[in-house]
Amino acid sequence: MTNSYVFGAAAVAIFVVFCLFTLSRCVRYVGNNRVAIVEKLWSRNGSITSGLIAMNGEAGYQPVLLRGGYHFFMPFQYRIHAQPLVTIPQGQIGYIFARDGAPLGPTQTLASNVRTADFLDVRRFLEDGGQKGPQRTILREGTYAINLAQFVIITRDHIYGVMLEANDTDLFTNMQTVIAQRTGFDTVVIRDSTDQIGVVTVHDGPALTADQIIAPEVGTNQADSATFHNSFQDPEKFIAAGGRRGRQLQVLVEGSYFINRLFATVEMVPKTVIEVGHVGVVISYTGDNGADTSGEDYRHGELVDRGTRGVWSEPLLPGKYAFNTYAGKIIIVPTTNFILKWDQDTTGQHKFDENLSQVSLITRDAFEPTLPLSVVVHIDYRKAPLVIQRFGDIKKLVEQTLDPMVSAYFKNVAQKKTLIELLQERSDIQEQAGGEMRAKFTAYNLELQEVLIGTPRAAVGNDQIEKVLQQLRERQVAEEQVTTYQKQRIASEGEKELRAAQARAHQQTAITESELSITVQENQGKAAAKRATQDAEQTRTLARAESDRIKIIGEGEAAKVVALAGAEADRITKTGLATAETIEKQAAASGGAQYQLARQVVERLAEALEASGVDIVPRVQINTGGANGEGGGTLQALIGMLLSEKGMAFLSSPAAQDKAATDTKA
Repeated sequence: MTNSYVFGAAAVAIFVVFCLFTLSRCVRYVGNNRVAIVEKLWSRNGSITSGLIAMNGEAGYQPVLLRGGYHFFMPFQYRIHAQPLVTIPQGQIGYIFARDGAPLGPTQTLASNVRTADFLDVRRFLEDGGQKGPQRTILREGTYAINLAQFVIITRDHIYGVMLEANDTDLFTNMQTVIAQRTGFDTVVIRDSTDQIGVVTVHDGPALTADQIIAPEVGTNQADSATFHNSFQDPEKFIAAGGRRGRQLQVLVEGSYFINRLFATVEMVPKTVIEVGHVGVVISYTGDNGADTSGEDYRHGELVDRGTRGVWSEPLLPGKYAFNTYAGKIIIVPTTNFILKWDQDTTGQHKFDENLSQVSLITRDAFEPTLPLSVVVHIDYRKAPLVIQRFGDIKKLVEQTLDPMVSAYFKNVAQKKTLIELLQERSDIQEQAGGEMRAKFTAYNLELQEVLIGTPRAAVGNDQIEKVLQQLRERQVAEEQVTTYQKQRIASEGEKELRAAQARAHQQTAITESELSITVQENQGKAAAKRATQDAEQTRTLARAESDRIKIIGEGEAAKVVALAGAEADRITKTGLATAETIEKQAAASGGAQYQLARQVVERLAEALEASGVDIVPRVQINTGGANGEGGGTLQALIGMLLSEKGMAFLSSPAAQDKAATDTKA
């Protein structure tokens, strides 16, 4: 029984000791993946008089941070707050809020970390003058053992810290939301494929002066390590370089940037792209006042050099520019020809003429048409700044200057022309307008390329112009018909010539052969003529030779003939005399010359009948009948005539006697 009481008392004593040991928290274990924040419950040095961290051993949160392992403390004097290690994922940013430290200055939004940025050593941070509140320095990727009583670390997914008050969670959650709205937990990544730039607005540092609307560039010299802030990634160096809060002139281009979004926010804007065929005239809102470069003759404003305030005298050529559109304005000016159309139904590519409409005219014969027209304009890229300085932009130039000038010109022209003249002389009016308006455009630093006039139109519901046009069309149709008939006649003649040519072409072979034959025959004739000429010459030569021969022979023959003729003549004479004597004797013997002739006729007739074989007495005799019933023939008539007295008289004539003598000789 005694032993039982002894064991019970011992167990109670052990339990009491264990409870006292546990409640005293004199031994604590901290995991290696955690940290422990020490809170001193009482101290002989009393409580801290200011701040949150007990720097001199007072009661309160101690600057010392416990890491993994067992730790021994004075019983009932300390409270241990175990917290996880702070982990920042890759590509993200952690924001630091200091609960204790020096107060912020009047111009500060974030705590300066010029003197200290060691957030792992609370004592050093406070002793070196670290300030309370959100810090300018950020935490990059990694794991950190930080005293979360002094510092609260805010990331996208966690809020690391010891919540001292009930509303601390809401306070830091709101802060987390603000940072998330600024995409502050991610790095600023600008890709070249997006053609964007980052316009930075700084929320800390001295304010801008009254004459500034944008903060000038500072700390861009990489050689100066004390002020080179590396595109706002080092806020302390930006402030040291003289940077001011507000929208910055310097922009971010392609790359990755770790920027504290509580210090500076980034707005993505597109790059300024100037296409081929255009230039960009820059109107700068910032910079120093530059000297005028426009010259004494230009009285419409000043042009300044690049980097100064005003209209830059040199335009931006085609390309991509990381231009801060808050620091200035770029007006795109086309340098290729562009068309301005005075027609409310159509608009040019550049939209400069979207408010233009047809020009209202009044002709000399009181018609009121509207005239659509187009003007082709060119701007010399070197004169583009002059145009912008004078008119502000191209659209204002078109609407406030070119529109009234062009409209007035064509109104004046129309008042001197009838509607028919306006229609028929369109080409002349167009050419004249181009020449006269070109000088006016030059005065505005513009180059007029062409003026194109459309067809005058009538107002809605007015058909008078249409009637005139219809009459013109009918007249033109009539003229065209006359021309058509003339053309058809010419075509018919042409067709006839064509068919004749085709016929000749079909007979071309025969024509060619005949022409060749004619040519051959001509050549043969010429050859024959040549040969005949040669033969004639040869004949003449032979004839002359033969003539000479014959002449010589003839002379000889003539002498011979003369001699023979003489002898023959004597013979004939003698023969004739003898014949004559014989005849005379025969005639005398016949009873006279008439009887001699009758005898000779009968002898010749008998010889002829004998030679021809004709019957003296016809086999068939047709008697025509005579007065005495007697018939007679030709022979009988002949013999009768010869024997009649007439025949005798005839034979007695000298001619008959000569004839009889001749026949007797024969």
